[in-house]
Amino acid sequence: MPKEIERKFLIASDDWRREAREGRRFQQAIVFSEGPRTLRVRISAGKHATLTIKVGIDGSTMSRHEFEYQVPVADAEELLALANGNTISKTRYEVSHGDHVWEIDVYDGKLEGLVVAEVEMKSEDEKPLLPAWLGRELTGDKRFSNQALAQGSLGANWRDAL
Repeated sequence: MPKEIERKFLIASDDWRREAREGRRFQQAIVFSEGPRTLRVRISAGKHATLTIKVGIDGSTMSRHEFEYQVPVADAEELLALANGNTISKTRYEVSHGDHVWEIDVYDGKLEGLVVAEVEMKSEDEKPLLPAWLGRELTGDKRFSNQALAQGSLGANWRDAL
């Protein structure tokens, strides 16, 4: 069964940009959510689309079961429209650091200015080398899940939540 094991951090400085690969633009929305179960639709660069099912694992703040499936872009666009405005737009950059690839999400729209880094791991015991440009750890802070962000978890004045 596929698993996603990740840690999430705020970004403290723009130093990551010197080593970042070219960014990819995403639009995504949570189509359905019930407790620790979500169904997300995502369009990448307007050319590729996926549906992702995520199911939380009891007691873990880092791990979830994750199933991802390609879908036609036209279907994904229709699902985005049906998501009742709970969409997120962001550009994702990748930065290699140590033995890991960090994904940096630069949000725009209602979350413009929010920049978050995630690192995926093979186990919860893994200790990735933390770059100097990281800020406060957000792992386990449900307000910063993409699901919660799409639903306005940080409110209109989201900077105050930091």
